[in-house]
Amino acid sequence: MDFIHSIPQGDRRALARMLTELENDTPSGRKALDELFLHTGKAHLVGLTGPSGCGKSTLVNALVHHLRIQQPDQSIAVIAVDPTSPFTGGALLGDRVRMRDLALDEGVFVRSMATRGALGGLARSTQAVSMALDAAGYNPILIETVGAGQDEVEIASLAHTTLVVEAPGLGDEVQASKAGIMEIADVLVVNKSDQPGADNLKQALEAVLEMGYANQVHESQGKQNSPAWIPPVLATVALDGSGVPELAGVIGEHEKWLKENGEWEKRERARLTAWVEKLFREAVWQRWQGERTNREVEQAIEQVMERKLSPYQAVKRLLKK
Repeated sequence: MDFIHSIPQGDRRALARMLTELENDTPSGRKALDELFLHTGKAHLVGLTGPSGCGKSTLVNALVHHLRIQQPDQSIAVIAVDPTSPFTGGALLGDRVRMRDLALDEGVFVRSMATRGALGGLARSTQAVSMALDAAGYNPILIETVGAGQDEVEIASLAHTTLVVEAPGLGDEVQASKAGIMEIADVLVVNKSDQPGADNLKQALEAVLEMGYANQVHESQGKQNSPAWIPPVLATVALDGSGVPELAGVIGEHEKWLKENGEWEKRERARLTAWVEKLFREAVWQRWQGERTNREVEQAIEQVMERKLSPYQAVKRLLKK
């Protein structure tokens, strides 16, 4: 707990220790975040999601380099989430390997995290870790999810701005345009746009957006104070930095739009509401487990196996007890 007061002053070692406590969900980690919570709420959280192989890590690397050149006094944090093996429980933190050159920049803090079995593309403690980085003065904070599928959209409840990254050659245009992950995008990025099929993918995404946001455009016409945000589709080549300055510019424009139209506060409220509800469910589940014996649960399962109770009836019985 001695590291709490030094974190807002930029002590990276103290911050790293606190993040470890938060990842392990220790009482000291929770206590530290309680005390530092007053210093949060300033950072722009930018989420990047998309299928494996689309180049998210390389894009983050290029984006951070560009932002640091443009604003050398700005401290930037990166949270890179990697999947955990369901067999060994281990994780290869490949994002840290791809971003190793960022480690030489004292103005950048990279934290790799394993999902530890959590679904949705994020780790259980990603929200808490982002809060700690916010309290430490990092802004923006880039959060890269694991290779996400069409329904792994949890990042939208965490980030203020969500980038959905696609790339040619990972499936047809229809697959890339399916509902779910497309609907959470504030910005769509066609990375590896120097490869064959990139133009077709970009056109397909633009066509889907044109249909999906037609009503919003119509409703916002004439409302100068609350224009609709239509997700732009940008082309990038992360390896050589092509399109990255334009992407950084659009991210800044979206942050400005959020604050000018009251959306920032709405998303902040939704983000904190989702986190409180998640913590509440976990706390109730843990308390319930503490009050139930394994034998009670096993007896209920046996009755379900014998078809004496349905699963719904078994849950009702356990809750009544």
